[in-house]
Amino acid sequence: MYNFDEVINRRGTRCIKYDTLQEHYGRTDLLSMWVADMDFRTPDFILDALRRRLDHPVLGYPSTGEDYFEIVSKWVEDLHGWKVPAKDFRYVPGIVKGFGFAERCFLQPGDKVIIQKPVYHPFRIVAEESGFEVVNNPLRPVYDEDGFLLTYEMDLEDLERKIDERTKMLILCNPHNPGGVCFPAEVLRRLADLCDRHGIIVVSDEIHCEMVLGGRRHVPFASVSEAAARCAITFMAPSKTFNIAGVVSSYVIIQNPALAGKFFKYIESNETDYPPIFSAEATRAAYTEAGKEWRAEMLDYVQGNIDYVDQWLRTNLPQIRAVRPQASFLVWLDCRKLGLSQHELVDFFINKAHLALNDGSVFGPEGVGFMRLNVGCPRSLLREALESLAAAF
Repeated sequence: MYNFDEVINRRGTRCIKYDTLQEHYGRTDLLSMWVADMDFRTPDFILDALRRRLDHPVLGYPSTGEDYFEIVSKWVEDLHGWKVPAKDFRYVPGIVKGFGFAERCFLQPGDKVIIQKPVYHPFRIVAEESGFEVVNNPLRPVYDEDGFLLTYEMDLEDLERKIDERTKMLILCNPHNPGGVCFPAEVLRRLADLCDRHGIIVVSDEIHCEMVLGGRRHVPFASVSEAAARCAITFMAPSKTFNIAGVVSSYVIIQNPALAGKFFKYIESNETDYPPIFSAEATRAAYTEAGKEWRAEMLDYVQGNIDYVDQWLRTNLPQIRAVRPQASFLVWLDCRKLGLSQHELVDFFINKAHLALNDGSVFGPEGVGFMRLNVGCPRSLLREALESLAAAF
């Protein structure tokens, strides 16, 4: 059994989540529940692997070894039921960087990139800063009988209306951030048919795929049909699951030989396809039987945190409702019934409740009235945060 109740002081370790609060929120006396890494101890079997490597006194250019992507491929097959040969994998130095690589590799100035807001904001930022036009195909909200958000659905009719000859790429977030949606296989098949028919490349961010909850199994977009495999560029990583974002251990999977040939050549020519020494060591250690056991216990604890937040809000602060995620440790809070403007809502969380959450509006105008809460932390910190929220209210 692992101890996820342990409170670890991360301040002063040069981490974004705690040591940049002044820069991002204007004060440091906040409970930090924003950046998408967890406050749990990185598992010992990963730390021990890094220590063993550090026992050797030379940190020269590393070799991944012939079995590296065999290990990753087997993990993907075991976890998701998706069998992909090791030759279709490559390392990338971060998934957001991977979006940028894909856009610059396949697109021309003036091409259009479709995103589905509310969604992880670097999707928009990277595309716009790279000179491409961003088109929004907003997700359709689904509400409960009280008017609170339950989930999101894709609006494929709206998507087809917005496609024209300059539309070349769609960035998919699956599982979805911030809504926590695991899109059904049938919806993904319809999306694949549409994009394949129009010659649109689907760049699929699946970084939260290892964090599906409630006994679900992740459905990789590229696995749902031959059309999906033809048009998909899939990004995955162990970083969220094992709390190793700092070692940057992402990878890309491409099954279409034409797409793979061009993209793999692009990253190879820029020498961005080679994992640093600790990335490879951490991934090897994570993708083991010990990793499967740790993952299962961690997900049980995170599910307990989600249940706790949901029930606590319903009982103590019913004006705010947690949108229960199907994956990840990120909880989308529907705060619209507080009746505050977004500026007032953010001010309320920061300056009255003394909490650092993500402002929902950064995910797009569809996020107005929402805040994103990171529950990947000991339950005692979560309890403290909720009590602080209620006291401020």
